Amino acid sequence: MKTIAEYSADVESALRSLTFPGGKLESLYKPIEYALSAGGKRIRPVLVLMGADAFGDKAQEALRPAVGIETFHNFTLLHDDVMDKSDVRRGRPTVHKKYDANTAILSGDTMLTLATQYVTEVENSKLREVLDTFNRMAISVYEGQQLDMDFEHADKIALSDYLEMIEGKTGSLLGAAVKIGALIGGASEEDARLMYEYGVMTGLAFQIQDDWLDTFGDSTTFGKPIGGDILNCKKTYLYVAALEEGGQTAEALRAAFNMPPSDMKVKAVTRIYEKIGVGDKCKKVVGHYSSKALKALNATSLPEEKKEAFRKLAEKLIGRKK
Repeated sequence: MKTIAEYSADVESALRSLTFPGGKLESLYKPIEYALSAGGKRIRPVLVLMGADAFGDKAQEALRPAVGIETFHNFTLLHDDVMDKSDVRRGRPTVHKKYDANTAILSGDTMLTLATQYVTEVENSKLREVLDTFNRMAISVYEGQQLDMDFEHADKIALSDYLEMIEGKTGSLLGAAVKIGALIGGASEEDARLMYEYGVMTGLAFQIQDDWLDTFGDSTTFGKPIGGDILNCKKTYLYVAALEEGGQTAEALRAAFNMPPSDMKVKAVTRIYEKIGVGDKCKKVVGHYSSKALKALNATSLPEEKKEAFRKLAEKLIGRKK
């Protein structure tokens, strides 16, 4: 198997090689090129390639499906940014800001169909399983996004509901990515299921770690200002866990969250988090889901050296500072 960096380079090369219509259709396809060129970790397509290589040395056959997974991921970002009214992503204007909302919606719709086309460029014998995995994942992502939107107006959110939301929005996509790769590589039904579990649990740990970093990380290494979730009243794992304390803590947290966006608001919320130790609780939960990911990985029939590649990827994602 290759290194993560080598797989990532393969994905970048494949994305750059995509060609789209120009001329009178440029206004539809130019935003797609813009979105796909924004960079990012490319973890989801890398998982596709790693899964295919681990079970059958078939990363080359999995390249187009990997591009499909990355195209789908970026489609969701286009629509999320419209819904969230986000103006910046990865240090650049979002598609709806650079062009307009209608363009972001229509170009996003086109990306979804392109993603489906790319993902289904597999052997006929594997098509049904791959497509079923992709479609189930897509529905889970949409359901997770709806829950996230509902949470914006909810006065109280159970931790179980929050975990269900991030499993849909984040975990299911990582799980489907590695499972699709495994299926292309020829994994058994049980191994494919276990790799999906590995991806989902890694995704949960990844998202909760991201929540922690946004409040307690270092802005220099994190790559963006600390406290963005607090300023935007984002109900993260930290917020939901702190709210479950109830009583004066919940009252103080709600009051702090209702403050106008400012450094003072970030400090007020962070002080509450620190007082009740919710940051430490967050890190423990990250460890819990990391352990579940590794347990699923260890139960597969993969040889030890190939399991090690997935352990390193999980460590890279979950132990990251940015």
